[in-house]
Amino acid sequence: MHEFGIAEAVVDAVEQRAAGRRVRRARVRAGALLRIAPAAMDQAFCLAATGTVAEGATLDLVIEPVRLVCRGCGHSALCADPLTICGLCGGVDVDMEGGDSLVLESIQLDPDTTGEESYVPGNSGRDRGDPAGPA
Repeated sequence: MHEFGIAEAVVDAVEQRAAGRRVRRARVRAGALLRIAPAAMDQAFCLAATGTVAEGATLDLVIEPVRLVCRGCGHSALCADPLTICGLCGGVDVDMEGGDSLVLESIQLDPDTTGEESYVPGNSGRDRGDPAGPA
């Protein structure tokens, strides 16, 4: 279950972004090449978040498709299952583009003492494990 390692990375990014404030919801965009099973990811996130500011938070997982380009006929299409054939000619010689990202898009904080909810956007450069940010 590789989802647990991914969930731990997501919880780490959520904790950094939340800066000690309780989190209600986190939205993550993951590429199809990561082959994440949503049910397993929900369970892994729940376990990884135990004892953190994200405990009890909901994870919104958005699976980003991969673009397949057939070398035989040139057909290009988005696909949620990267282990597939060309939809036009049936060829198996395909190139894949994208679909391997993991980005914390946003978190939603619990209402503060004023009763207002706070939305904190993710930082796609720094939330990918690159401490220096984008190049």
